[in-house]
Amino acid sequence: MPAEPADGAAETAIETRGLEPVPDSERSGRVRELVPTWVAANISVLLLTMGAGLVIFNKLNIWQVLVVAVAAPVVSYGIVGLISIAGKRGGAPGMALSRAVFGQRGNLFPGALIWVARWGWETINAVSGAYAVLTVLDLLFGVRSSTPLIVVTLLFFVGCTFVVSGLGINALRVCSTWSTYLFGAFSLLVLGYLVFTTDWSAVFGKPAGSSAMMIAGIGTIAAGGISWVPSGPDFTRYLPRTASSKGMVGATIGGAGVVVLPMVLMGAVMAVGTPDLATAQDPVSFIGELLPTWIAVPYLLIALVGMLLINSMSMYSAGFTAQTLGIKVPRAAAVSVNAVISLVFGFLLMVVATSFFGSFISFLTLLAVAFSAWIGVFGVDMLRRTAYDGPALLDTTRTSAYWYRGGFAWQAMTAWALALVVGLLFTKVDWFAGPLASTWIGENGLGWAAGILTSAALYAVLPRTAPAEPAAEGEREPAGSLSN
Repeated sequence: MPAEPADGAAETAIETRGLEPVPDSERSGRVRELVPTWVAANISVLLLTMGAGLVIFNKLNIWQVLVVAVAAPVVSYGIVGLISIAGKRGGAPGMALSRAVFGQRGNLFPGALIWVARWGWETINAVSGAYAVLTVLDLLFGVRSSTPLIVVTLLFFVGCTFVVSGLGINALRVCSTWSTYLFGAFSLLVLGYLVFTTDWSAVFGKPAGSSAMMIAGIGTIAAGGISWVPSGPDFTRYLPRTASSKGMVGATIGGAGVVVLPMVLMGAVMAVGTPDLATAQDPVSFIGELLPTWIAVPYLLIALVGMLLINSMSMYSAGFTAQTLGIKVPRAAAVSVNAVISLVFGFLLMVVATSFFGSFISFLTLLAVAFSAWIGVFGVDMLRRTAYDGPALLDTTRTSAYWYRGGFAWQAMTAWALALVVGLLFTKVDWFAGPLASTWIGENGLGWAAGILTSAALYAVLPRTAPAEPAAEGEREPAGSLSN
């Protein structure tokens, strides 16, 4: 069992705490700190590209894009906020709390899938960050992209990501707060430039697309938020038990929405004058073409920080997930595994792949489906669980209260596995199509929603999983109550 860190470990520059629950004495976080956290999780120029895709591929007009840009973060980050409540109740990372639901061995299956899925997310962001660096070098010095330069920029971006995520929660909080202010200021500057240079008659004159494509757009944009759901508790475990649950959900939605809404709208406006925006191999260089250098360069540099933070947050959570899989190294060291994978896959995507946007949307769709089955099971469990047993979360032997039968909670595993299959049945991407992908659910990109509903419904009706008898009183303390 991992040793408890010294008191005050959470307040040092480098976070040393791993999977072990945070004691009440160290829970000094505040709900309002979640706002810059989820702002930082969305500071990505990819949202501009996705907004452009709504106009070019989904054929939506500006008013339909507005509906998508409002609905998507409310739906996806509403789920993130709800699941993150488990963090303040149990004081542990999401995938550690998941052991109480699936069993010590059973949790290895969704944990492994979520860990692997993070590789793709981190690769996409590493590539976007590298492209941002390449674009800045081109704008300032006329340096053109080349294979050696791609390798150098990827190393630079992933290296910075590794440092920030390795430092831990306090470094992420500080970087998130400052990047929120800077990115917000420059986004207003870009928005002002677009207001005065855009052909608004062309923007407002675009005909409306179908309702089906608008629903599909909501699903596509929401998929990015869904990928953060298992990580929600990781960023709320330092909140006191008395923290407002409603406030946590509101701060999560607000932090994400304040970025997603304007970025998606800006991408849609840009696409009217630049129809090849969403099909570009490079998802970043268009900014240098649409904006003057004095705006484009600082904007890209700040966006680069944002993408670095997104990857840092993902790797931060991935370190916990790796630990739950039995990789017995400190969290900071576990992060290095994902860093290496990001380098390898990032190089392949930048040098070998022919369509960045197509690869990105395909990955995002499958990512949401992979996470959806876990979300439904964990969410229903949250509704009826009264306590997390801290020592039992860390005890991976047969003596754990969360060992269940052979290390598996068969009810959770059954609901998860079947929901995963259902989600894939309704899913269609560039290189894969489920047999039900042509149905209304599949055509509207709602395979992930089908997965959540299926796993939640199945787990709700199956007999409740009973944990083993707890240790004698005084030998084991609950990690946190779910009563708040």
